[in-house]
Amino acid sequence: MGENEKQSENRGTSCSSSAEGRPSKDLHRKAFGGLLFLLLVMATLLFIPAWTLDYWQAWAFLAVFGASALAITLYLMKKDPKLLERRVYAGPNAEKETSQKIIQTISSIGFTAILVVSALDHRFAWTPLPLYVFLAGDALVALGFLIVFLVYKENTFASATIELAPEQKVISTGLYKLVRHPMYMGAFFLLVGLPLSLGSCWGLFVIALMMPALIWRLLDEEKFLAKNLPGYTEYQNTVRHRLVPFIW
Repeated sequence: MGENEKQSENRGTSCSSSAEGRPSKDLHRKAFGGLLFLLLVMATLLFIPAWTLDYWQAWAFLAVFGASALAITLYLMKKDPKLLERRVYAGPNAEKETSQKIIQTISSIGFTAILVVSALDHRFAWTPLPLYVFLAGDALVALGFLIVFLVYKENTFASATIELAPEQKVISTGLYKLVRHPMYMGAFFLLVGLPLSLGSCWGLFVIALMMPALIWRLLDEEKFLAKNLPGYTEYQNTVRHRLVPFIW
């Protein structure tokens, strides 16, 4: 092979590596940017209704939430970038089915309402709570993220939308041996911990209003998987509980 041909081949390899590097950098930028944007929006929804920055419960919650989400993001960047890519595209617009767009919209409104109501609760002292409740709330938020992390380690197909990835298969190990939807279980712990960490009981009432939409999504997802994912019906017969071990 001549020198010119070698140089041409090297240039081709360099271009190929560069092309592969750009999507990775774009994904990292989108993941970090999305997390930063979310934290800024959450801070706005907390401190403006509270009408003060002297709200240590909110600062503690944002620290726990941000640190947990960042740790998971860094893990996925290193260990499972394809899963990270599936997770960054989320929300109503990412869904294909109209029913899921509605559910995601309700969930987004509900999440916003939890933050705003909790902040107003703090501002007007509707439900004063002792210190241990705040700490328990932060612990539940961290526990929710831990469960989500364990789901990600076990299931690389855990998309943010209801869809099937190429070569997707039924996962029946880890937390999937206990319940069929451990991701939702983790999200539930996180949601319950959120208003408690902010010192609000009224925020729990908002979660109660959200539950029908969350259950709707869970049942809709099961229907989709039973129809489209080979082996899922058999998995349903083996693991009987959807969300709460030994209960439902």
